[in-house]
Amino acid sequence: MNQEEKLQAEKKYNKWIVILSVAVPIVVAILFGVKIPNVAPLSFLPPIYATINGMTAILLIIAFIAIKKKNIVLHENLMTTAVLCSAVFLVLYVAYHMTSDSTKFGGEGVIKYVYYFILITHILLSIIIIPFVLITYVRAITQNFERHKKIARITFPLWLYVAVTGVIVYIMIAPYYV
Repeated sequence: MNQEEKLQAEKKYNKWIVILSVAVPIVVAILFGVKIPNVAPLSFLPPIYATINGMTAILLIIAFIAIKKKNIVLHENLMTTAVLCSAVFLVLYVAYHMTSDSTKFGGEGVIKYVYYFILITHILLSIIIIPFVLITYVRAITQNFERHKKIARITFPLWLYVAVTGVIVYIMIAPYYV
């Protein structure tokens, strides 16, 4: 595939990247406010989706090491698994919040500011990362590897931050779950 063909293949996905990048945060925000009546709270989900966030972070690190060692097949498999883990996380996160009230952080003093800084940056970057992940993934599957590498240098640290801070937020708020 020449460069022009790669760009054309990439363009076929652009509409979906835009739709998902806009729709996912909006749908999550809407569903966050929806409570399913007469359904028991899915209070067992937070440690599960925090674990999935942790697994995503580990997958990203191993995938990074794999590509540095030129193990392309392992890198591809790990990255696909990381994308799937993020999708599963999102479904479980929304399911929890549709059946349970949000938990208030109970810490005081400096730790409260640390928690909210981590939480706010985590939330904002989790929205920002969506198009980055999608574009990076599309550039890989369309074999536009030079463009893939350029955006992956941005996507990797942002996505890793979101995955790691998801676990940190869970650890910090876990004592306050009812």
